[in-house]
Amino acid sequence: MSLFSFISKQFIDILEWQEEGDGVLAWRYPMQDNEIQYGASLTVRESQMAVFINEGKIADVFGPGMYKLTTQTLPVLTYLQHWDKLFESPFKSDLVFFSTRLQLGRKWGTPQPVTLRDKDFGMVRLRAFGIYSYRITDPKLFYGEVSGTRDSYTVDDLEQQLRNQVVATMASTLGGSAVPFLDMAANQGLMADTIKTALLPVFARYGVALDSFAVENISLPEELQKAIDKRIAMGMAGDLGQYTRYQAAEAIPLAAQNEGGLAGIGAGLAAGVGVGQIMTQAMQQTLQPAAAAPAADAPAADAPAVPPADAGDSPQAKLAQLKALLDGGLITQTDYDTAKADVLKKLVG
Repeated sequence: MSLFSFISKQFIDILEWQEEGDGVLAWRYPMQDNEIQYGASLTVRESQMAVFINEGKIADVFGPGMYKLTTQTLPVLTYLQHWDKLFESPFKSDLVFFSTRLQLGRKWGTPQPVTLRDKDFGMVRLRAFGIYSYRITDPKLFYGEVSGTRDSYTVDDLEQQLRNQVVATMASTLGGSAVPFLDMAANQGLMADTIKTALLPVFARYGVALDSFAVENISLPEELQKAIDKRIAMGMAGDLGQYTRYQAAEAIPLAAQNEGGLAGIGAGLAAGVGVGQIMTQAMQQTLQPAAAAPAADAPAADAPAVPPADAGDSPQAKLAQLKALLDGGLITQTDYDTAKADVLKKLVG
């Protein structure tokens, strides 16, 4: 080595990493044309760890703290000393800092639907997405398995590998659980805990600890979701008759506030009740076995005798409609007497 080359070298006496932003997991201290001064100060901050690498092998790992690099704090220096010199010389080694902070809000999702066997719907294709967080806990393992000799390694570099592991583990876990899709959607928290338990050893393999895992949404393909919506609608059809009677009862007090209003809605209300009965019978014929279905032209047993909606606007027709509503329990005796008096008053007047 020439005298000029020796003088041009820089001796490093302070080693530290001041993180300038988020997203960097591993950072190699720049050592080109530099040598570390014997007795130099190494500062490792909270949420950091540092790894010394000598001749391609990890020599030591440092946690948070301040260290003087001597043969007492870094035993490998014993082998780095120039034995033919009477003084402790500078040495050349690699130093990599690792961030052990929590990496929050990392997103995962299924780029393609995952096919699973469901006991309710048969074979289904699920999509899911959510968030997770992790931190580096074993920098020695992370260096050997993931980051290697790169000058820096970021969360984006690691993300693709972790997402693939999440999706693969999720598919195998859900596929072997035999939990129906409807139960998955209702217990996303429990499902997230199950997937997290399965992912813990997968992340640990890389020197990474999975801190939290959440499932934000599980969805089915649009065509299957429409089929489920129809199934729900069919289940609601059994209450159609009750819903029609409720609407009629709600309309009566409003109509009674107007002069002649109760009598005037008689024909329309009667027609509405008849339509409701017909729709209810049609739904029952669809949902029940054919043998138990009533004849299409047979009226319901408890249906009140309601005159046709087009019976005319004569006083006799209105009185008959009111009597049918009273017999059917759709209006009270007071409502009937009030409406009847109104009809007779108009007839005499």
